[in-house]
Amino acid sequence: MDWEIVGNMVEALAENLRAKGWWLATAESCTGGLIASELTNVPGSSAWYMGGVIAYSNKVKQQMLDVPSDVLAASGAVSRETVLAMARGAARRFGAECALAVSGIAGPDGGTPDKPVGTVWIGWCVNGQATAEVFQFGGGRLDVKRQSVLEAVMGMAARTG
Repeated sequence: MDWEIVGNMVEALAENLRAKGWWLATAESCTGGLIASELTNVPGSSAWYMGGVIAYSNKVKQQMLDVPSDVLAASGAVSRETVLAMARGAARRFGAECALAVSGIAGPDGGTPDKPVGTVWIGWCVNGQATAEVFQFGGGRLDVKRQSVLEAVMGMAARTG
């Protein structure tokens, strides 16, 4: 993957957010802050990016993003229900019009037959409307994280454009 593409997508997202006067917040699990890092590489990002939570543990997902314990128990951390709750929770906690959330299995271990390594759920929330998609990425741990960043940013740019 050409990492320059991510920078271009962040620029497009920044333009969309600035044009609408909207703010973005992030909730990251498997990406461990990589999305926030890419967003803040853009000069002037403080005009549209509020901040984020690295919710690597379920406890943080519950305490900081208001993910219900019954959602985690029933669906697991890597699920549609969890990333939707993470995205909504980040938007609410930060008071942002937009939020994106990522939870997945970057590997090299931790996968199961139902959720193999490379399974990543990404959730987006724009003005209270949340959507999510599942992805199956290949490659090593860093490859999965980078592909997650690209899809998360592209998805948010599409939803705010």
